Amino acid sequence: MDPAARYQETLRKLAIFDEELVTAGFGLGLAGPPALDLKTAALLQLAASVAIGSSAACLEWSAGRALAAGATKDEIADVLLAIAPVAGIGRVVSAAPLVAGALEYDIEAALGEPDDH
Repeated sequence: MDPAARYQETLRKLAIFDEELVTAGFGLGLAGPPALDLKTAALLQLAASVAIGSSAACLEWSAGRALAAGATKDEIADVLLAIAPVAGIGRVVSAAPLVAGALEYDIEAALGEPDDH
């Protein structure tokens, strides 16, 4: 497949909900390597999960998946900052403690500490 036409094929298949898209893993069943690396895809999936108000289990899974794909804890925190203007600050504030838990950071304990946080 012509690399220039790959996005067109992807969009066509999404528009008709082509069952080939329902495959295990990341590849979407299209010819050639994916345009996004696994880390970027995992960070985007985390962002989408926060934006739609996913459950605690889903947010923790998404953050864990991003870490497993090579994302740093700083990158994950930056995703929350980056999506706040679009997803809404309420969604991000609600998700922050759940994502923190997945990063093994106890926000409740940190907020209770009498220091310069």
